[in-house]
Amino acid sequence: MAPVDSSGLLGRREECHALDDLVSGVKAGRSASMVLRGEAGIGKTELLQYLLEHSSGCRTLTATGVQSEMELSYAGLHQLCGPLLTGLHRLPEPQANALATAFGLRTGDVPDRFLVGLAALGLLAAAAEKQPLICIVDDTQWMDQASALTLAFVARRLLAESVLIVFAVRHKALDEVLAGLPELTVTGLPRSAARQLLDSVVPGRLDHAVRDRILAEARGNPLALLELPYGLTAAELTEGVGKADARPVRGQIEQGFHRRVESLPDDTRRILVTAAADPVGDAALLRRAAERLGVDLHSALSHGDAAELVAVGTNVRFRHPLVRSAVYRTASVTDRQEAHRVLAESTDMDVDPDRRAWHRAQASPGPDEDVAIELERSAARARARGGVAAMAAFLETATTLTPDPGRRSQRALDAAQAKIHAGAFEEAAALLRIAEAGPYDDFRDARTNLLNAQIALAHGRGNEATPLLLSAARQFDRFDVVLARETYLEAVSAAIFAGSLAHNPSGRAVGMAARAAPLSDGSLAPDLLLDALATRLADGYSASMPSVSAVLKILSEEDTSTQQSQRWLLLAGILAADLWDLGRWHAVAARHVAITRDTGALSELPLALDSCAVTHVFAGELATASLLIDEVATVSAAIGGNQPPFGMLALAAIRGREGEARALIEGTVEGATALGQGLGVTVARYHHSVLCNGLAQYEEAASAARAAAAQPQDYGAPRWALAELVEASARTGATQVANEALEELIAATQTSGTEWALGVEASSRALLSKGPLAEGLYREGIERLSRTDVRVGLARTHLLYGEWLHREDRRGDARTQLGKAYELLTQFGAEAFAERARRELKATGATVRKRSAVRRTDLTAQEEQIARLAGEGLSNPEIGARLFLSPHTIEWHLRKVYSKLGISSRREIAPALPKTASTSA
Repeated sequence: MAPVDSSGLLGRREECHALDDLVSGVKAGRSASMVLRGEAGIGKTELLQYLLEHSSGCRTLTATGVQSEMELSYAGLHQLCGPLLTGLHRLPEPQANALATAFGLRTGDVPDRFLVGLAALGLLAAAAEKQPLICIVDDTQWMDQASALTLAFVARRLLAESVLIVFAVRHKALDEVLAGLPELTVTGLPRSAARQLLDSVVPGRLDHAVRDRILAEARGNPLALLELPYGLTAAELTEGVGKADARPVRGQIEQGFHRRVESLPDDTRRILVTAAADPVGDAALLRRAAERLGVDLHSALSHGDAAELVAVGTNVRFRHPLVRSAVYRTASVTDRQEAHRVLAESTDMDVDPDRRAWHRAQASPGPDEDVAIELERSAARARARGGVAAMAAFLETATTLTPDPGRRSQRALDAAQAKIHAGAFEEAAALLRIAEAGPYDDFRDARTNLLNAQIALAHGRGNEATPLLLSAARQFDRFDVVLARETYLEAVSAAIFAGSLAHNPSGRAVGMAARAAPLSDGSLAPDLLLDALATRLADGYSASMPSVSAVLKILSEEDTSTQQSQRWLLLAGILAADLWDLGRWHAVAARHVAITRDTGALSELPLALDSCAVTHVFAGELATASLLIDEVATVSAAIGGNQPPFGMLALAAIRGREGEARALIEGTVEGATALGQGLGVTVARYHHSVLCNGLAQYEEAASAARAAAAQPQDYGAPRWALAELVEASARTGATQVANEALEELIAATQTSGTEWALGVEASSRALLSKGPLAEGLYREGIERLSRTDVRVGLARTHLLYGEWLHREDRRGDARTQLGKAYELLTQFGAEAFAERARRELKATGATVRKRSAVRRTDLTAQEEQIARLAGEGLSNPEIGARLFLSPHTIEWHLRKVYSKLGISSRREIAPALPKTASTSA
């Protein structure tokens, strides 16, 4: 421990006060998180120790990352949460299973890391109900990836649990992982404190010039101030001889440790190297290893300098992580291999097979197939626990140890696939180059193309990915029909989203290739889906409708494999939208949401929620859509996703909130263009036309609709835009444009044949008709749309009919239709269209008062979201699982809801809230 002053640690008054405030807050029932960030040796660990010593009345849990090339998934999280596992059975079953599987306590499906995070949050919150809880995570930069991501996730979801999490991390490390958490940058000590610390460790006289030089070189770094004098002779300390060192502080400190290690006896150095090679710090393991080395552990560590560098008690603890790295780097390759060899021999294969395999690998002087096989087994165990980064590390090392070139290429592909899943795309690309360097094999070449395509897609290079996917699919034809068809489906999906921005091959070429894929003997649903999508790309809208209808019937009405459905339902929703079938679109979207929630596939959830939200927008259930979009934001923030804002854009456009909608349109167009996703651009143009028609900005509406309709290869939006183009052009007198658009629209709606399609067709034809024909068509449009859930379309048709009646000078009839339109549009919250109806209604001579869309409450968006879920009967743990909050925080929010609504129980929530559709999807 460093010297202290009246405030606590020497020179750390402000930092100590900040930590004291956090402790006071957690004792008062508030949760918080803090990242202590600074260079090596700056005093982060001392501040954590101060926190431990000043946390009376709180329970404390600690975890420490250790520098090692070995990645053991969730090891750091297990350190922290291990003492709390007696409460595992009180968690919701999916969370308990996920965490137990991650920790190797149970076997089961690979756990979703966000479910693991929710489980960890639940354990911490439950522990804090009994006593405020402080979690201290040191050297976070060396924490295994799964643990670091999970703990950061938990820290972001804290609110009212009486939990404090404090991370200590090196400068510029884990910036993205810990982004958004409060930070306290730990800088060098003030000069007066630095001088006081230096004087405390240098006995006797210290030359003034030498003192100034050390102070300047240390730049207030406490460890440097403690260690730099060790590198100076007595003459240099007292007489000022010697030269200044221009190296960075860390380099000088490490060099000082190097010199101290090199001066130790051989047996002492061998023990230190062995201790440094074990990232766990297992004292019993070190004792067994020392016996195999033939070295007496007590005697070896009794040397004065050794005792200052490392302590061995119940575990092995180096004075500072830089000591460990200095010891390991100073050792020769032979000494390192010896250390890993005795550690492997001293590790029980049944108790800790993964660490044994890793040590065997580090001890190998060259390729060794037996060790590579052992590492593959470790990779399989890591995968079962959800540790993709650990799996990738094991496979990468297995690759380097594989003597056979063909086998090495195969393992390099396996390692590359794991690296892609772990998000390490550059490392994956390097492994693919190793795979390509091996002997040629058709199947391996196909896998290489597939993985290179996945890297391209991850980097937003869709046009580069599509030809690679097609090439891989064609190669798989000869080996694995199911895999070939899945790869064709990936190529088709890439082509759909590329849309008009596809380069080579075109969407039509992709469709033709996929349609020629060999048939499989597997499930009917994926085969039909691929055929429908391929026909749609190759032959166009009309030719694909029979196969589209058939596959939608299966996917919306029949029970199919849950795991497979996750891959299909988003594409099925796109097909249903393209067919003008809102019922089936909502059915598959709601099913997609339910499956992703039930299985914990949270990375899929934002897309599923967003698609479902858009169906609610078309249905006029804007409040429900808004809640689902809030959930999209919650999930995306929790998992670090970057979901395109299609639902938010649809909602802002139909509401007519011009500033918000225009910003979303611009952002969507820019983002989709950068990623080569033409479909996103087309969707944004369509919503732009809706926005402007609502605002009666018809020229701009026509321009946006024309841009969307000009991309007929895209799904849904181009045909919906034709109706917007007819309306806008009719209002601006561009009759020829309107008639041409109507002709294209009729071709699509007659092919679809749904009530939605035919209702839109009738109202669009009415816009360009006169007299009884026009009135008959308006009535037909209203009748058809009344038989659907497309209530926004129905309300807009009442509006168009009322506007026509007003122009026909039938004011009484106009008031009836405009009144219906105004009532519905106001009820929905479609503000711009409602205002358009109000103005027209007022022009007929009617007295109209502005109405609010819904009865307002004083609830925040999150409070309303929680209230609605509680009103639907969900329990606090179920609401917490959906919103990534602890049950305690849900209860805290509900107490505020009760107070604001003037109620006292959950049964009173639903009647007290404005009416919406169910938020379950």
